[in-house]
Amino acid sequence: MRKQYKLAIVGATGLVGRTALKILEEKNFPNFKYKLFCSKKSAGTKLKFMGKDYIVEELTENSFDEIFDFAIFSAGASTSKHFSPIAASKGCIVIDNSSAFRMDKNVPLVVPEVNPQDILWNNGIIANPNCSTIQAVVPLKPLDDKYKIKRIIYSTYQAVSGAGKKGLEDLTNHSSGEKLKKFPYQIFNNCIPQIDIFEDDGYTKEEHKMINETRKILGHQDIAITATTIRVPVENCHGESINIEFENDFDLSDIKNILSNAPGVIVQDDSSKNIYPLATSVNGHDEVYVGRIRRDFSQNNSLNLWVVADNIRKGAATNAIQIMETLIK
Repeated sequence: MRKQYKLAIVGATGLVGRTALKILEEKNFPNFKYKLFCSKKSAGTKLKFMGKDYIVEELTENSFDEIFDFAIFSAGASTSKHFSPIAASKGCIVIDNSSAFRMDKNVPLVVPEVNPQDILWNNGIIANPNCSTIQAVVPLKPLDDKYKIKRIIYSTYQAVSGAGKKGLEDLTNHSSGEKLKKFPYQIFNNCIPQIDIFEDDGYTKEEHKMINETRKILGHQDIAITATTIRVPVENCHGESINIEFENDFDLSDIKNILSNAPGVIVQDDSSKNIYPLATSVNGHDEVYVGRIRRDFSQNNSLNLWVVADNIRKGAATNAIQIMETLIK
């Protein structure tokens, strides 16, 4: 008889939480029971899920007394820091979407297409990487395996949905004269070269996340990485220009072949027909799309990629659910 699993969704009323519910409906796992949790402010919200109405309950220190197999947390770092250890102590495996545990040396940071083996050494908590990091490492991993990456330059063009509901509202309410809720400047018809707060070295926390998380996931602390992250007036799907320097020379046709066969990657690369990944076509998909694949002639052994992914799906909800699927398998 197949085991029945019990899954808690923490932060079920938020943007990532609602997307996770949508993906779970699409996958329709057999033998699963669900319970939805949220903050005190949103408690009592009714959500339609799996064909029936669920009342979302307030998350408390006793919520995990009833024993869950898994919990997907999408409720912010402070909530995760407090409640994830409680859930783990009751035998639940927590998959956390926040930044709370990503750089904890005792917590695996996992993208299933890249480092599924790291799931095995979890101590009850598994961290979901930053959305911009997830979509970058999916195509980088197979290239690193073959050619060994020496240096990475990230330039990201990140959608407002990455900043949550308030970010989306800042974009859509631009003409109503409403006060900005999330961004320091108007985002409509504008690009803001700041995501998260600035550190003393002039880099933002988002840029440091990409640098540090990439090294941890790929298992190479010696890779030289720099990043510039920019918020752009796009509702959903992050775009990234990634410049890669390898230890050795490469064959461009081999690069394209590697990416075409990489798990979770779809190549859209035909300059003769103006074919390359776009946010408008990638939106709603779980794969990472790669195009504009070309040699960087300014530096030896270097390559340019354009990478686009749905930051709410693959960048958060889908990746967490894929981690759970890997655990079950």
